[in-house]
Amino acid sequence: MTWQKALRSPGDLDDTFTVPAHYASGFAIGVIAVDLRYPKLPGNVANATTFAFPVLYERVDFPIEQLFAGDSAIKGPVVEAARRLEAQGVRAIVGACGFFAHFQDDVAQAVEVPVFLSSMLQLPLVERSLPARRRVLVLTADAASVDDAFISHMGGTPDRCLVCNVGDRESFAAIRWGDTTLDNGRLAADLQSLAARACADHPEVGAILLECSDLPPYAAAIQAATGRAVFDFITLINWAHAAMVQTPYYGYF
Repeated sequence: MTWQKALRSPGDLDDTFTVPAHYASGFAIGVIAVDLRYPKLPGNVANATTFAFPVLYERVDFPIEQLFAGDSAIKGPVVEAARRLEAQGVRAIVGACGFFAHFQDDVAQAVEVPVFLSSMLQLPLVERSLPARRRVLVLTADAASVDDAFISHMGGTPDRCLVCNVGDRESFAAIRWGDTTLDNGRLAADLQSLAARACADHPEVGAILLECSDLPPYAAAIQAATGRAVFDFITLINWAHAAMVQTPYYGYF
């Protein structure tokens, strides 16, 4: 694989440069995103201002229901999108929907850079961080698709997961079905109420994992309402970026 060169000090610029013939440079993270039209606020994976570093997007175009179901008919377009990102020089590839998890293994086998297609990849790590008596609350856009097989595929333990659907909330409809108008305050309040009620009804919940790439804008509000650690796509992508773009440490000794 060929990575873009790290430039971290003035002396690094006094060099001779030979790089691949990319039309643009400087992005470590490539994002596969479905072409869906609705307001995408900061915090959303498909909003580039979410990140403190540049990202490169690659669009795929198919009904989101096919992605939820893991339809094999869309495997080819997903793999090809990953290959296009790799060819443009990204160091790691992520998805902009938790249900890209269906194609995690296919994409990882098709490219040479690390692949982190779904926030659900964090599930086994979150489980291991908690006492065995604790469970993980998973908030998802389509609970029917987060079945035992899906959870196991992600390395999780079905009995330790409590799956809660947000896709049927009226306030989430603009995102779920596509609309030009989103009542953001109403959605934030609904998600807070939903998560707080789930934790009250199931006090064994020790942490929350947001499957959907549209939910990170509400992670802070959910945490404020529940007092739990909240993991989402942004915690995953920031972690991946830190591994792909290590920087020296400076301070006092």
